[in-house]
Amino acid sequence: MSIIKLLFVSAFTFLVAGFAQAENVEIYLTDMLDSTQSGYCVDIAKGKGESANPDDGLQAHTCYSPLGGILVDQTFDTDKFAEGTLYMPEFDVCVQLTTADAGASLALAPCDGSENQSFEFSGEGTIVPASAPDLCFTAAESTRTGRSDANQIKVLTLESCSDDNAAYQTWAVRT
Repeated sequence: MSIIKLLFVSAFTFLVAGFAQAENVEIYLTDMLDSTQSGYCVDIAKGKGESANPDDGLQAHTCYSPLGGILVDQTFDTDKFAEGTLYMPEFDVCVQLTTADAGASLALAPCDGSENQSFEFSGEGTIVPASAPDLCFTAAESTRTGRSDANQIKVLTLESCSDDNAAYQTWAVRT
């Protein structure tokens, strides 16, 4: 193989591999609701950054991206969306149903490929369990504050999908 052809093949392979990499994103509520900062993101319920504890499940919390980057407790891997998985790479856990009932909370657990860890989400729109497509990730109407008044928190549960609740159930991703 000529050196030029070898260089071309190598450059093409490198370019394709670069596009195939996962993108780390935050999942945010498209409606700002009552947020005083940057909206609400899917977030590990207790702790911040690397000190977050996945055992505590998920909440909707003030997005951290205005700090200049996405903190690890709000980071999801887009490559896994196509597989029906909501994967948090820094903690090596997946979102998991506690039950497939309205009002159920959302847990985090080691990824096992089970039906309880299968969700439909394209990166824009509703997030629904594959086993209960009539239920949507829903941020609560009521808000509480965290470490300061600037840190706003909403309970995150599964509720019946409806146009009336679209402001609380429509999500998107950003880097």
